[in-house]
Amino acid sequence: MTAEPADDTRTRILRAALDLFAEHGYQRTALRQIADRLRLTKAAILYHFPTKEQLLTALVEPLVSDLERLLDAAEALPAERARWTVLEGWVDIMLTHRRPLGMLFHDIALITRGDTFNRLMRIAMRANDLIAGPDAGRRERVRAVQTVAMCSDPVVFFADVPDEVLRADMLDGVRRLLAEPGTAAAVAGTVGAPGRRRRPGRPRALGHEQVEAARRMHAAGTHSVDDIAAALGVSRATVYRHLDRVAGQNNETV
Repeated sequence: MTAEPADDTRTRILRAALDLFAEHGYQRTALRQIADRLRLTKAAILYHFPTKEQLLTALVEPLVSDLERLLDAAEALPAERARWTVLEGWVDIMLTHRRPLGMLFHDIALITRGDTFNRLMRIAMRANDLIAGPDAGRRERVRAVQTVAMCSDPVVFFADVPDEVLRADMLDGVRRLLAEPGTAAAVAGTVGAPGRRRRPGRPRALGHEQVEAARRMHAAGTHSVDDIAAALGVSRATVYRHLDRVAGQNNETV
């Protein structure tokens, strides 16, 4: 009988730890519980991760490394392209690592010490600089900080929203925030008569990312128009209108 490769055991430990941390929280999960779930000894856990803190660091490392690689790539690009490379890439990374991110949100104090925290702070500062752009003033830098939050926080607060829909909503919000004065209405797709206020209710228009998400959901054949409307928070008529406009489809084929 061939012994199990060490890397496989390590991966199993990380998966079990993430499951238990998500269920009970980091502080209330003991190494013994992880060992019991995997039918291993506690010594086997300690062989791979001498402390529980090292286990947490290993769970967070893929997220941190992906963000560092994103910023390394963006720093070689022109300013405007770098900005959107960071914003879109940041959202994608947050969605890829939804579970560890949710764990960190509930136990954020756990990473306020050591190298991981310092790396995250450097990542945040680099991202803010790239989004704000060269020679940015206070207002641009404030908006840069806001956009990073917009590209992160919804992933935790809307854990039940599908990745594709949440990505579209997040990037749509970022584009509206960064729109130049006087263009916000055009970005939102709600231009109307001067001084006229639209009645409250579901939005009548979708942003570019939301339209693209609706098209992909429809093309996949996995969502009805009602499903797409509910996911995006709009009426069926709005979905029909946008799909007809962009994809050239009629109501019967949507």
